[in-house]
Amino acid sequence: MNYPLFLAKRLSLTSGKGKSSPAVTVAIISIALSVIIMIASIAIVLGFKREIREKVVGFNGHISLYRIPISEFDDNILSLDSDLQEKLDSFNFITDYSVQTAVPAILKTPSDFKGVYMKALSGAQSKQFMEKNMEEGEIPDFTNPENTNKIVISRIAANQLKLEVGDKIDTYFISDDVRVRKLDVAAIYNSHFDQYDDILIYGSMPLINKMGDLEEGSGTFILIYTDDFDKIEEYASFLQYRMNEDALSGKSDRYYRTDNVLNQGRGFFSWLSLLDTNVVVIIILMLTIGAVTLISGMLIIILERKKFIGLVRALGASSAKIRSVFIYMALKIAMIGLLVGNSLIILLLIFQDKYHFIKLDADSYYIDYVPVEISFWMVIAINAGVLLVAYLVLVLPSRFVGKISPAETMVKS
Repeated sequence: MNYPLFLAKRLSLTSGKGKSSPAVTVAIISIALSVIIMIASIAIVLGFKREIREKVVGFNGHISLYRIPISEFDDNILSLDSDLQEKLDSFNFITDYSVQTAVPAILKTPSDFKGVYMKALSGAQSKQFMEKNMEEGEIPDFTNPENTNKIVISRIAANQLKLEVGDKIDTYFISDDVRVRKLDVAAIYNSHFDQYDDILIYGSMPLINKMGDLEEGSGTFILIYTDDFDKIEEYASFLQYRMNEDALSGKSDRYYRTDNVLNQGRGFFSWLSLLDTNVVVIIILMLTIGAVTLISGMLIIILERKKFIGLVRALGASSAKIRSVFIYMALKIAMIGLLVGNSLIILLLIFQDKYHFIKLDADSYYIDYVPVEISFWMVIAINAGVLLVAYLVLVLPSRFVGKISPAETMVKS
């Protein structure tokens, strides 16, 4: 029979007068707060990473495929013909792709103007991303010829030019010559990414091809999405090698190069990596605070039960067994703190994920609310880590039990 565990279960955590020991209460609160802060920190960082990554990917895709001109008289225009489609379809890791072109344009009102790039909103994943960031209006079906002269602009552009959904705007396209079209504002998006929102508007591919003197199905690059974000660099290198195999063997005169979102959004991903360092520091601090208060609480519990220690030692219990009793008691305190902390923070995170009631300054953080991502494996790991650290740090103060003499504790006070 494991009698140290039996005794630890039967011993009360209250003081001698039946009231809750302040040291125990402080230890429970400290453990609960430590767990709350650790879980919240990791959940918020995971949420930020997910949201920022989705925004950067939404504008850049996973991989961009470009054609390399082979002479000074050649250009970088590529055509999504049947041969190229067949090649791209042969890669199992490619989930979606579309030909893209960015045409420079100037939006002009009677009192102001703004330089932008117009891109085609094509590809299933690109449309899904834009729908998530839609603020007013609806994205037109750009495959319908009736919507050729409709555009989607950003909130920044709408505010600067004082435009609303339904307004018409003179648009000057700049290529070999200047062409003017009066376009309808069909929708306004707001991703809170000023670097992209400030310069990008979206329109139909036929209009962009016409303004850029491109044939149907042609563009300057192919926007590609893959099945695994973590393998983007590997996929990009493999794709570039396979696409150039025919050219290297002399079967084709088309050479390609690839770029990926990790390079295009390097500044954002570097910023996110700094958050990982902050989380590690927070976890270390919280574990330290929890360990110190737990040790203090354990020492106070030992001092409050000196007579109990003397009695069981007089009955033949070894110091190691008595130490185990108090380690179990301290772990019980830690588990109560974990239960309280987990219940509170998981409930709070669920509400935040659903209702977004904690807001942020979107100009500073690119998001107007605190994003969270609850990983139950992360929660389990934190709880297991706290219990392990608690057990390890409690071994040392438990040795204080061996210094208590049975004769001294059983003398009538």
